[in-house]
Amino acid sequence: MTVKYILEKLVSFPVLGGESNLSIIHWIKEYIESYGIDVNLLPNEKGDKASLHCRIGPSIDGGVILSGHTDVVPVEGQEWTTDPFKLTDKGDGKLYGRGACDMKGFVACCLAVLPQLVKANLKKPIYFAFSYDEEVGCLAGPELARAVKTHYKEIPKYAIIGEPSLMEPIVGQKGIYILETYVNGSAGHSSRIKQEVSAIHESMRLILWLENKMNRLIADKRLDKRFSPPYSTIHIGLVEGGIAPNVIADKAHFYWDLRTIPKDDIVAIVNEFEAYCAERKEKLQNIFSDFSIRTIENHPPVPHLDTKADDDIVHLIKRITGNSKLNTVAYAAEAGQFANEGFHTAICGPGSIAQAHRADEYIAHEQLEKGMEMLEKLIQELSSDHFR
Repeated sequence: MTVKYILEKLVSFPVLGGESNLSIIHWIKEYIESYGIDVNLLPNEKGDKASLHCRIGPSIDGGVILSGHTDVVPVEGQEWTTDPFKLTDKGDGKLYGRGACDMKGFVACCLAVLPQLVKANLKKPIYFAFSYDEEVGCLAGPELARAVKTHYKEIPKYAIIGEPSLMEPIVGQKGIYILETYVNGSAGHSSRIKQEVSAIHESMRLILWLENKMNRLIADKRLDKRFSPPYSTIHIGLVEGGIAPNVIADKAHFYWDLRTIPKDDIVAIVNEFEAYCAERKEKLQNIFSDFSIRTIENHPPVPHLDTKADDDIVHLIKRITGNSKLNTVAYAAEAGQFANEGFHTAICGPGSIAQAHRADEYIAHEQLEKGMEMLEKLIQELSSDHFR
């Protein structure tokens, strides 16, 4: 099968983050097994989702993991000019479809080189590791990375996460944590604002604390110039509360996200915020005993990636792509999760992240070709007696 045909098949599975991915994962499984490769599934507790991993090549330490995800983001509310779940070639050098860029293009490249892989005289193995629910918090990444590390007798050395990077080596990724804070105050007439506890007023204080915390980090020169912006960010994306201008709000909540550079501790920031919340509760419960502030995870923290410029994985990607420019990203990816399991990890894949998550998402033919070239050169590397 050509890479375009495989991509067309993958795009046809409308698997959104949070939904069952069994349709696409079983198609991939059967395709890989048709080449005589043993495939391992990692189902979730309900059994309606699964990750996949397999090894091609000898059981020898030092192999390379190729990692991707099978889910995509929704298309609802976007103005598509093509059917998002039918790969469309308009003759302009681009292939349109949801997930064509993020990141079924990379998965298609992996599957398209499988015939070459099974025929190659590999001295080191290649592993496929494809996950679910990446788009809703990289939820399956930790288990999948751990499974690849522990399932096999040998231990892989490298992990290439194929997120769209225009084939540039990505060595840094910010840590990401999304949370929800709920404030319970006391309702009343607006004229009694000093006798009651407004959930909206208190939410605003908490929001200002978060903004001030971000500004303090910047003022303290907590910077990493590899990133843009070069500092940790704290953003409030949604605020809700109140029922009328003349009614003191007894309920309010807001959603916020943290995106931290590697030198900042994402959990420590949250703990500092919780300490401030405790101060507010102690003070205001004297006015209203049921006043409370509760913060919960919207999704678990995604760890940062902090790969050094002289790491072996960087040298490998430079050799197989011809690209020496290093970059960093602020979006969520499973790279930090693989790095936390001890793999030398970097992000590198076909397509541009600028095309992801938008209407008429596409991947250029040229990028698919470059993705194939990278993997073909990787096969050559792993077939060499000199590969380390």
